[in-house]
Amino acid sequence: MELSSILKFLDNKAILITGGAGFLAKIMVEKILRTQPNVKKVYLLLRAVDNKAASLRLQNEILGKDLFKVLKQKMGANFNSFISEKVTVIPGDITCEELAIKELTLKEELWRDVDVIVNLAATTNFDERYDESLYLNTFGAKHVLDFAKKCTKLKVLLQVSTAYVSGETKGLVKETAHDMRDALNGRPGLDIQMEKKLVVDKLEELHAQEITEDKIKQIMKDMGLERARHWGWPNVYVFTKALGEMMLMQEKEDIPLVFIRPTIVSSTFKEPIPGWVEGIRTIDSLAAAYGKGRLPCFLGDPNSVVDVIPADMVVNAMLVAAMAHSNDGNDVTIYHVGSSVKNPVKFTCLHEAGYQYFKRHPWVNKDGDPVIVTHVKVLDSMASFKRYITLHYSLPLKGLELANMAFCQYFKGTCMEMNRKINHVLRLVEIYRPYLFFKGVYDDTNTEKLRIAAENKGVETDLFYFDPKVINWEEYFKNTHLPGVVKYVLK
Repeated sequence: MELSSILKFLDNKAILITGGAGFLAKIMVEKILRTQPNVKKVYLLLRAVDNKAASLRLQNEILGKDLFKVLKQKMGANFNSFISEKVTVIPGDITCEELAIKELTLKEELWRDVDVIVNLAATTNFDERYDESLYLNTFGAKHVLDFAKKCTKLKVLLQVSTAYVSGETKGLVKETAHDMRDALNGRPGLDIQMEKKLVVDKLEELHAQEITEDKIKQIMKDMGLERARHWGWPNVYVFTKALGEMMLMQEKEDIPLVFIRPTIVSSTFKEPIPGWVEGIRTIDSLAAAYGKGRLPCFLGDPNSVVDVIPADMVVNAMLVAAMAHSNDGNDVTIYHVGSSVKNPVKFTCLHEAGYQYFKRHPWVNKDGDPVIVTHVKVLDSMASFKRYITLHYSLPLKGLELANMAFCQYFKGTCMEMNRKINHVLRLVEIYRPYLFFKGVYDDTNTEKLRIAAENKGVETDLFYFDPKVINWEEYFKNTHLPGVVKYVLK
C-alpha cells in the first residue's frame, strides 16, 4: 500500500463519482471539497435528460441539503463560484454504454483527465424489479469498468458493493471475491448472460400479451426474488451486486480495482454534522414505526448482532483505500467496512436506545398527542409472527351472512384490503427475514490493516477516521442517530 497524505493524494485530482445524488455520494463530495479545496475537479454523473436538469438536481438534491452548511460557512460568499469551478455535473446513466454521456468533448475530457472513479450508482431496493436491478447493479458496473479502461490517467476504480453479497453465510465472513459461476448454494450453471437473456425474453413475452405495466412490474419483482433464491441469495439486491462483482473480477484486465463492502450504513458519526441521514435506511424503518407507535411486535433474535457503520466512516475508508491502491495494477482488494468484529452491537441495544429516546422525546401524532412507547413484543420465528399478525389484524368474517347485502359487501371489501396489507407485510418480512436472524459477522482484516498502516504512516486519521471501536453505540443511537432520523427524515 502506497500511503502518505490523503490531502496530498486528492490535490489536483479529477474524480468521477457515479450515482452522484445518492446518500454516500453526497457525503463523499462534501468531504473532498471541504478538506481539499485544491482538488482539480469532481465530476458527478446524475440521471437527467440534459445539463439543465442535471444542474437542477445538483442544486436541489445535493447542495441544498443541510450536509453542505459547514462548507457554505467555510467558503462564505465564494461558495457558488467555488462549486462552479470544482464540480461538473454530467447527465448520464450507467445502464448504457459510455454511461450515456452524449457530449463527445466531455467524454474525451474524462478519458484524458480522470484519476479516480467511484461507482456508487445502484438500486438498493431488496424488492426491486429484476430487469432494473440487473441492468443497474450488474451490467451498470460493467459499463463503468469499460469507461474506466478508456481513462488514460486512471489510478484506481472503487466499486461500492455491500457486505451482504455473502447471503446468509454463518460465522466469520471473509473479505474474499466471488468467482464467476460461483453460486452461494453450490448449484452449477450460474451465467450472467443467461440471466440477462431470461429477463429480455420474459419482457418480450409480457409485452406481447399486452399485460398492464403494474402487472409487469409485479412479475419482474417476483422474478428477481425467484432468481436470487434459485442461486442461494436472499433477495435481488444482494444477488445482482454479487453478479456485478463477478463481472468486474472477470473483465478488469489491468485496472486497479478495489471493492468496498459496507454493512448497514447509518447516519454520520461526527462530520460534517453528527446524525445527518437521508431517506429511511434499513434499521430506520423499524425505528420510525416504533416511535410512531406502529410497531406492536418485533420479529428476530434480540441477541443477534446487527452490523452498523456510520456513513462518514464508510466514506473515509473509501478515500484512504483509493490512495492506498493507486496504480496497483492487477491487484484486487476487498474491504468489509463494518463493526460486527471490532465493536458488535445487538438488536437489544437498538431496541433499548429507541425506547429511551422516544420515551424522552415522544413523537407527536397528527392530533397533537404524544405517542407513548413501550417495549415491543419479540417474536422469534416466522410461524409465531404469522400467527400474531393474523390473530391481531385479520377482520372476522363470522356472522357477515346475517347482515344486509350492503353491510356484507362493505366488510368483505374491508377484509380483502386488510388481507392485502397483511400479505404485503408478510412479503416484506420474508425478504428481510435473513437479516433479522443473521448469524454471520464480517471479517475486516484488510480494513484493520488499512487503519494500522494509515496510523503508522502518519496519515490524517483525525480527518479520515474509520475505526468503529471508538463508537459507544448506546450513546450514538440515543444522542446522534435517532435525533438525526427525526430531524432529517421524519421532519
